[in-house]
Amino acid sequence: MTSVLTLLSSLIWWVLASSAGAILPAVIAWVVLRWSERAAVVFNRVYLACLIWCLLTLLIGAVAAVHVGVTRAPFGPLIGSGTFRASLVVSMLIGVVTLWRLVPRVDARRIRVGSACVAVAVVMAIAFGVVTTLASV
Repeated sequence: MTSVLTLLSSLIWWVLASSAGAILPAVIAWVVLRWSERAAVVFNRVYLACLIWCLLTLLIGAVAAVHVGVTRAPFGPLIGSGTFRASLVVSMLIGVVTLWRLVPRVDARRIRVGSACVAVAVVMAIAFGVVTTLASV
């Protein structure tokens, strides 16, 4: 019974952390998509895409951390590993696909793939800057 409760608690925290962590990337992606598309995009769909992206990124990052063997601070060796870099590439591809497939403009047309790539690149550049700064402290 303890194992089931532990698993359930972990799943709830995974969803809660992802939903809180998806807010800032969603705001950044929404601003970039409005600029890139030169049209209004639907924010709640951008948030949904970023939530799915964050859920999968946390899962992929956890698998990479376990594979490398760095699950506790300091995370410098994890960030420098090839496995983590490959997980970042997979995460960016997931981000592009989720934004491209889930985010419409207000005129009901889908955003361009290039716009989704730019939005993911900006979000990842800001996130990687923050993460490397926090990991070096």
